[in-house]
Amino acid sequence: MASKLIVAYIPEHFSTPMFLAQEQGYFAEKNLEIEFFPVVEGSGRLIKLLNEGTVDIAVGLTEAFVADIAKGNKAYSVVGTYVESPLCWAISSGSDRSDINSADDLAGKDIGVSRIGSGSYVMSFVLGLQKKFPEPYFNDFKVLHNFQNLRDSVNQKYVDETDVKVDSDAFMWEHFTSKKFYDCGEIKRVGEIYTPWPSWVVSVNQDVLDNKRAQVQAFLGAVRQGVAYFLKHPEIAVEHISTHLPYTIDDAREWMKTVKFNEAIGTKPIEWDTVVKNTSEVLKTAGVIPKENAVEERLELQIVSLIE
Repeated sequence: MASKLIVAYIPEHFSTPMFLAQEQGYFAEKNLEIEFFPVVEGSGRLIKLLNEGTVDIAVGLTEAFVADIAKGNKAYSVVGTYVESPLCWAISSGSDRSDINSADDLAGKDIGVSRIGSGSYVMSFVLGLQKKFPEPYFNDFKVLHNFQNLRDSVNQKYVDETDVKVDSDAFMWEHFTSKKFYDCGEIKRVGEIYTPWPSWVVSVNQDVLDNKRAQVQAFLGAVRQGVAYFLKHPEIAVEHISTHLPYTIDDAREWMKTVKFNEAIGTKPIEWDTVVKNTSEVLKTAGVIPKENAVEERLELQIVSLIE
Protein backbone atom coordinates (compact mmCIF):
# COMPACT_ATOMS: atom_id res chain seq x y z
CA MET A 1 0.00 0.00 0.00
CA ALA A 2 1.33 3.41 -0.97
CA SER A 3 2.26 5.90 1.73
CA LYS A 4 0.26 9.12 1.53
CA LEU A 5 1.77 12.56 1.98
CA ILE A 6 -0.15 15.82 1.84
CA VAL A 7 1.97 18.49 0.17
CA ALA A 8 1.01 22.16 0.41
CA TYR A 9 2.21 24.44 -2.36
CA ILE A 10 1.58 27.89 -3.76
CA PRO A 11 -0.15 27.51 -7.15
CA GLU A 12 2.43 29.39 -9.16
CA HIS A 13 4.87 28.38 -11.90
CA PHE A 14 7.44 27.21 -9.32
CA SER A 15 5.25 24.17 -8.59
CA THR A 16 5.72 22.82 -12.14
CA PRO A 17 8.49 20.21 -11.49
CA MET A 18 6.38 18.62 -8.74
CA PHE A 19 3.40 18.23 -11.04
CA LEU A 20 5.58 16.90 -13.83
CA ALA A 21 6.88 14.35 -11.33
CA GLN A 22 3.28 13.40 -10.60
CA GLU A 23 2.39 13.13 -14.30
CA GLN A 24 5.46 11.02 -15.06
CA GLY A 25 4.69 8.61 -12.22
CA TYR A 26 7.83 9.34 -10.21
CA PHE A 27 5.97 9.45 -6.88
CA ALA A 28 4.11 6.23 -7.67
CA GLU A 29 7.41 4.52 -8.54
CA LYS A 30 8.52 5.25 -4.98
CA ASN A 31 5.27 3.89 -3.52
CA LEU A 32 4.03 7.36 -2.62
CA GLU A 33 0.54 8.78 -2.95
CA ILE A 34 0.79 12.58 -3.06
CA GLU A 35 -2.19 14.80 -2.32
CA PHE A 36 -1.40 18.35 -3.41
CA PHE A 37 -2.93 21.09 -1.25
CA PRO A 38 -3.04 24.49 -3.03
CA VAL A 39 -2.50 27.56 -0.85
CA VAL A 40 -3.16 30.89 -2.55
CA GLU A 41 -2.59 32.93 0.61
CA GLY A 42 1.20 32.53 0.67
CA SER A 43 3.86 31.17 3.01
CA GLY A 44 2.23 32.47 6.19
CA ARG A 45 -0.63 30.02 5.71
CA LEU A 46 1.78 27.23 4.76
CA ILE A 47 3.34 27.67 8.20
CA LYS A 48 -0.07 27.56 9.87
CA LEU A 49 -0.96 24.32 8.07
CA LEU A 50 2.36 22.72 9.10
CA ASN A 51 1.82 23.83 12.68
CA GLU A 52 -1.64 22.26 12.76
CA GLY A 53 -0.48 19.06 11.08
CA THR A 54 -3.05 19.59 8.32
CA VAL A 55 -0.28 19.02 5.77
CA ASP A 56 2.86 16.91 5.94
CA ILE A 57 5.12 18.93 3.64
CA ALA A 58 5.08 22.54 2.46
CA VAL A 59 7.04 24.21 -0.30
CA GLY A 60 7.37 27.94 0.30
CA LEU A 61 9.56 30.98 0.64
CA THR A 62 12.90 30.73 2.42
CA GLU A 63 12.59 33.97 4.37
CA ALA A 64 9.20 33.10 5.88
CA PHE A 65 10.34 29.71 7.23
CA VAL A 66 13.74 30.96 8.45
CA ALA A 67 12.10 33.89 10.25
CA ASP A 68 9.48 31.67 11.88
CA ILE A 69 12.00 29.07 13.09
CA ALA A 70 14.29 31.84 14.36
CA LYS A 71 11.43 33.04 16.57
CA GLY A 72 11.16 29.62 18.18
CA ASN A 73 8.72 27.50 16.17
CA LYS A 74 9.66 23.80 16.48
CA ALA A 75 6.63 22.35 14.69
CA TYR A 76 8.52 21.65 11.47
CA SER A 77 11.99 21.50 9.93
CA VAL A 78 13.39 22.82 6.66
CA VAL A 79 14.93 19.86 4.81
CA GLY A 80 16.11 21.22 1.48
CA THR A 81 16.43 24.09 -0.95
CA TYR A 82 13.92 23.78 -3.79
CA VAL A 83 14.80 26.87 -5.87
CA GLU A 84 18.37 28.19 -5.80
CA SER A 85 17.75 31.41 -7.75
CA PRO A 86 16.50 34.53 -5.94
CA LEU A 87 12.87 35.61 -6.18
CA CYS A 88 11.96 38.87 -7.86
CA TRP A 89 9.24 40.58 -5.87
CA ALA A 90 7.31 43.18 -7.85
CA ILE A 91 6.17 46.20 -5.84
CA SER A 92 2.67 47.26 -6.84
CA SER A 93 0.26 50.10 -6.12
CA GLY A 94 -3.17 51.11 -7.33
CA SER A 95 -3.53 51.91 -11.01
CA ASP A 96 -4.76 55.45 -10.23
CA ARG A 97 -2.31 56.26 -7.42
CA SER A 98 -0.52 59.31 -8.82
CA ASP A 99 1.18 59.90 -5.45
CA ILE A 100 3.07 56.58 -5.54
CA ASN A 101 5.37 56.12 -8.50
CA SER A 102 8.42 54.37 -7.07
CA ALA A 103 9.47 52.32 -4.06
CA ASP A 104 10.98 55.50 -2.58
CA ASP A 105 7.45 56.84 -2.10
CA LEU A 106 6.52 54.07 0.36
CA ALA A 107 8.25 55.27 3.54
CA GLY A 108 5.63 55.60 6.28
CA LYS A 109 2.85 54.13 4.12
CA ASP A 110 0.42 51.27 4.73
CA ILE A 111 1.70 48.00 3.23
CA GLY A 112 -0.57 45.14 2.26
CA VAL A 113 0.62 41.63 3.23
CA SER A 114 -0.95 38.20 2.90
CA ARG A 115 -0.25 37.31 6.55
CA ILE A 116 2.04 38.47 9.32
CA GLY A 117 5.17 36.36 8.87
CA SER A 118 4.62 35.67 5.19
CA GLY A 119 7.15 36.46 2.47
CA SER A 120 5.26 39.62 1.51
CA TYR A 121 5.57 40.77 5.13
CA VAL A 122 9.23 39.84 5.58
CA MET A 123 10.31 41.44 2.29
CA SER A 124 8.73 44.75 3.26
CA PHE A 125 11.31 44.99 6.06
CA VAL A 126 14.07 44.12 3.62
CA LEU A 127 12.81 46.92 1.37
CA GLY A 128 12.81 49.39 4.25
CA LEU A 129 16.33 48.34 5.17
CA GLN A 130 17.65 48.63 1.62
CA LYS A 131 15.97 51.99 1.07
CA LYS A 132 17.12 53.27 4.49
CA PHE A 133 13.63 54.42 5.38
CA PRO A 134 13.23 56.08 8.82
CA GLU A 135 12.14 53.60 11.50
CA PRO A 136 9.52 52.30 11.80
CA TYR A 137 9.70 51.82 8.03
CA PHE A 138 5.92 51.83 7.47
CA ASN A 139 2.79 53.14 9.16
CA ASP A 140 0.91 49.84 9.27
CA PHE A 141 0.54 46.38 7.74
CA LYS A 142 -2.83 45.42 6.32
CA VAL A 143 -3.42 41.66 6.45
CA LEU A 144 -5.31 40.78 3.28
CA HIS A 145 -4.87 36.99 2.99
CA ASN A 146 -4.50 36.59 -0.77
CA PHE A 147 -3.36 38.18 -4.03
CA GLN A 148 -6.87 39.19 -5.13
CA ASN A 149 -7.52 41.08 -1.90
CA LEU A 150 -4.12 42.78 -2.12
CA ARG A 151 -4.92 44.06 -5.62
CA ASP A 152 -8.35 45.25 -4.52
CA SER A 153 -6.92 47.00 -1.47
CA VAL A 154 -4.43 49.16 -3.38
CA ASN A 155 -7.30 50.11 -5.70
CA GLN A 156 -9.44 51.01 -2.65
CA LYS A 157 -12.02 48.35 -3.48
CA TYR A 158 -11.54 45.78 -0.72
CA VAL A 159 -14.14 45.28 2.02
CA ASP A 160 -13.45 42.60 4.64
CA GLU A 161 -15.83 40.01 6.08
CA THR A 162 -17.02 42.50 8.73
CA ASP A 163 -17.92 45.01 6.00
CA VAL A 164 -14.97 47.26 6.82
CA LYS A 165 -13.10 48.89 3.94
CA VAL A 166 -9.36 48.12 4.06
CA ASP A 167 -7.05 50.24 1.91
CA SER A 168 -3.31 49.82 1.45
CA ASP A 169 -0.75 51.86 -0.44
CA ALA A 170 1.35 49.06 -1.93
CA PHE A 171 2.17 45.38 -1.69
CA MET A 172 4.80 42.91 -2.92
CA TRP A 173 4.19 39.71 -4.90
CA GLU A 174 6.17 37.58 -7.33
CA HIS A 175 6.96 39.38 -10.61
CA PHE A 176 5.51 37.04 -13.22
CA THR A 177 2.36 36.39 -11.17
CA SER A 178 1.86 40.17 -11.00
CA LYS A 179 2.70 40.88 -14.65
CA LYS A 180 -0.69 39.85 -16.06
CA PHE A 181 -2.32 42.54 -13.91
CA TYR A 182 0.13 45.21 -15.04
CA ASP A 183 -0.53 44.28 -18.64
CA CYS A 184 -4.29 44.74 -18.22
CA GLY A 185 -3.89 47.96 -16.17
CA GLU A 186 -5.47 46.67 -12.94
CA ILE A 187 -2.41 47.60 -10.86
CA LYS A 188 0.79 49.46 -11.58
CA ARG A 189 4.38 48.46 -10.96
CA VAL A 190 6.39 50.92 -8.87
CA GLY A 191 9.54 48.87 -8.30
CA GLU A 192 11.07 45.49 -7.61
CA ILE A 193 13.25 43.84 -5.01
CA TYR A 194 15.19 40.55 -5.13
CA THR A 195 15.64 38.20 -2.22
CA PRO A 196 19.33 38.16 -1.23
CA TRP A 197 19.06 34.37 -0.78
CA PRO A 198 17.83 31.22 -2.61
CA SER A 199 14.11 31.66 -2.81
CA TRP A 200 12.20 28.42 -2.05
CA VAL A 201 12.64 25.59 0.46
CA VAL A 202 10.89 22.37 1.43
CA SER A 203 9.66 22.08 5.03
CA VAL A 204 8.26 19.03 6.81
CA ASN A 205 5.99 18.74 9.85
CA GLN A 206 8.21 17.51 12.69
CA ASP A 207 6.10 14.47 13.60
CA VAL A 208 6.08 13.39 9.96
CA LEU A 209 9.85 13.86 9.69
CA ASP A 210 10.44 11.84 12.85
CA ASN A 211 8.15 8.98 11.83
CA LYS A 212 8.24 8.96 8.01
CA ARG A 213 11.78 9.98 7.24
CA ALA A 214 12.20 7.40 4.46
CA GLN A 215 9.01 8.59 2.76
CA VAL A 216 10.19 12.21 2.96
CA GLN A 217 13.49 11.19 1.36
CA ALA A 218 11.55 9.35 -1.35
CA PHE A 219 9.47 12.49 -1.95
CA LEU A 220 12.63 14.56 -2.42
CA GLY A 221 13.99 11.93 -4.79
CA ALA A 222 10.85 12.11 -6.96
CA VAL A 223 11.01 15.92 -6.95
CA ARG A 224 14.62 15.64 -8.10
CA GLN A 225 13.41 13.52 -11.01
CA GLY A 226 10.72 16.10 -11.74
CA VAL A 227 13.33 18.86 -11.88
CA ALA A 228 15.43 16.79 -14.30
CA TYR A 229 12.38 16.23 -16.52
CA PHE A 230 11.55 19.95 -16.37
CA LEU A 231 15.05 20.82 -17.57
CA LYS A 232 15.05 18.23 -20.37
CA HIS A 233 11.57 19.12 -21.65
CA PRO A 234 11.22 22.93 -21.45
CA GLU A 235 8.34 23.12 -23.93
CA ILE A 236 6.33 20.57 -21.96
CA ALA A 237 6.97 22.72 -18.89
CA VAL A 238 5.82 25.83 -20.77
CA GLU A 239 2.67 24.01 -21.91
CA HIS A 240 1.92 22.92 -18.34
CA ILE A 241 2.37 26.45 -17.00
CA SER A 242 0.29 28.16 -19.70
CA THR A 243 -2.45 25.49 -19.52
CA HIS A 244 -2.81 24.98 -15.77
CA LEU A 245 -1.82 28.39 -14.44
CA PRO A 246 -2.69 32.00 -15.39
CA TYR A 247 0.47 32.74 -17.37
CA THR A 248 0.96 33.34 -21.07
CA ILE A 249 3.30 31.15 -23.09
CA ASP A 250 5.67 34.11 -23.54
CA ASP A 251 5.74 34.87 -19.81
CA ALA A 252 6.33 31.20 -19.01
CA ARG A 253 9.30 31.09 -21.38
CA GLU A 254 10.74 34.30 -19.94
CA TRP A 255 10.39 32.99 -16.40
CA MET A 256 12.18 29.77 -17.32
CA LYS A 257 15.23 31.82 -18.31
CA THR A 258 15.45 33.21 -14.77
CA VAL A 259 14.77 30.22 -12.51
CA LYS A 260 17.29 27.68 -11.20
CA PHE A 261 15.88 24.66 -9.40
CA ASN A 262 18.02 22.57 -7.08
CA GLU A 263 18.91 19.52 -9.18
CA ALA A 264 20.44 17.77 -6.17
CA ILE A 265 17.68 18.28 -3.60
CA GLY A 266 17.90 15.54 -1.00
CA THR A 267 21.43 14.51 -2.00
CA LYS A 268 23.51 17.42 -0.72
CA PRO A 269 23.42 19.48 2.46
CA ILE A 270 21.65 22.81 2.60
CA GLU A 271 24.15 25.57 1.84
CA TRP A 272 24.23 27.01 5.33
CA ASP A 273 25.90 30.33 4.58
CA THR A 274 23.66 31.34 1.67
CA VAL A 275 20.35 29.81 2.74
CA VAL A 276 20.44 30.23 6.51
CA LYS A 277 23.20 32.51 7.74
CA ASN A 278 22.76 35.19 5.09
CA THR A 279 18.97 35.12 5.37
CA SER A 280 18.97 35.34 9.16
CA GLU A 281 21.55 38.14 9.22
CA VAL A 282 19.48 40.26 6.83
CA LEU A 283 16.32 39.51 8.82
CA LYS A 284 18.06 40.50 12.05
CA THR A 285 19.24 43.79 10.54
CA ALA A 286 15.76 44.46 9.21
CA GLY A 287 14.30 43.83 12.67
CA VAL A 288 12.23 40.81 11.61
CA ILE A 289 13.92 38.39 14.03
CA PRO A 290 15.66 39.07 17.36
CA LYS A 291 19.40 39.62 17.66
CA GLU A 292 20.13 36.90 20.20
CA ASN A 293 22.30 33.79 20.40
CA ALA A 294 19.27 31.52 20.67
CA VAL A 295 18.42 32.26 17.04
CA GLU A 296 21.43 30.31 15.74
CA GLU A 297 20.63 27.38 18.05
CA ARG A 298 17.03 27.26 16.84
CA LEU A 299 18.06 27.35 13.19
CA GLU A 300 20.65 24.60 13.69
CA LEU A 301 18.02 22.34 15.25
CA GLN A 302 15.24 22.90 12.73
CA ILE A 303 17.12 23.30 9.43
CA VAL A 304 18.47 19.89 8.51
CA SER A 305 19.69 17.96 5.49
CA LEU A 306 18.39 14.52 4.57
CA ILE A 307 21.11 12.70 2.68
CA GLU A 308 20.01 9.50 0.99
